[in-house]
Amino acid sequence: MINAMDRLIDKIKQTNNPTVIGVDPVYDKLPNCIKGKYSQDIKGACKGILEFNKNLIDAVYDIIPAIKINIAFYEMYGINGMEVFEDTCKYAKQKDMIVITDIKRGDIGTTAECYSNAFLGRTKIGDLEESIYDVDFVTVNAYMGIDSVSPFIKDCIKYNKGMFILVKTSNPSSGDLQDLKLETGEEVYNKVANLVEDWGVELRGKYGYSSVSAVVGATYPKQLKELRANAPHTYFLIPGYGAQGGKPEDIALGFDDNGLGGIVNASRSLMYAYKLDRWNTQFKEEDYALATRAEAIRMRDELNNSIKK
Repeated sequence: MINAMDRLIDKIKQTNNPTVIGVDPVYDKLPNCIKGKYSQDIKGACKGILEFNKNLIDAVYDIIPAIKINIAFYEMYGINGMEVFEDTCKYAKQKDMIVITDIKRGDIGTTAECYSNAFLGRTKIGDLEESIYDVDFVTVNAYMGIDSVSPFIKDCIKYNKGMFILVKTSNPSSGDLQDLKLETGEEVYNKVANLVEDWGVELRGKYGYSSVSAVVGATYPKQLKELRANAPHTYFLIPGYGAQGGKPEDIALGFDDNGLGGIVNASRSLMYAYKLDRWNTQFKEEDYALATRAEAIRMRDELNNSIKK
């Protein structure tokens, strides 16, 4: 059976697009044409967010291979928000998109097992086993070591799922811990990358990449290039493009000679593309989904040109 990373790479090759759209909406930033349709309370906000999400998915599902959904942007609306999270995951899968849930779980033992059961595995009720969110990939924090990762690895093997482990993140203070040097002279991020390589051996697919892979930010091109060389079997989920300042020529350093090795996330620059200077005169607010599609095509072409070079 084809593994999760092979499915993702096949989808990237099919669309000729190494990007993932992050759908992490904030209600106050939604277009007025959405906000004006629903009541100004939690339930109304969640209805608006779901409509917004579905319209974005409809606009790009045929040109973008994957969607990344950060659970925090839904948890803050309580049970109504979690229903939107679930419905967004299901809708994206119905459109044949690869679904990455950005949950950054990092606990141990039975707690880690419960997290993995919810997103990758199955929840048992007596003799019944049922999928809950049933997504393709999750993000995981390995700060607590293999104990926090092994339940996810087991479910990746059993259910053909995948995970991206935080290695070198895009935020400004990531170096406070990730750049520290060990007694061997090796940085913490390189040590974690080496562990990811080892943890993912059983899940390497036809392209040579494992379904146990890494988050490596676009905002640190030197480390991105270094990690590409040091972790040849590890696919990179690359945040930091667009609003965070990651440049295409820097991002290309995370790819291999075959143009594989990374999938680049953009959230705000795609979700709210209609507000960008390059599009705000061409698209009206109610055409926000068309602006997202236009920006997705521009981003795809920009990245592909840089990767080819």
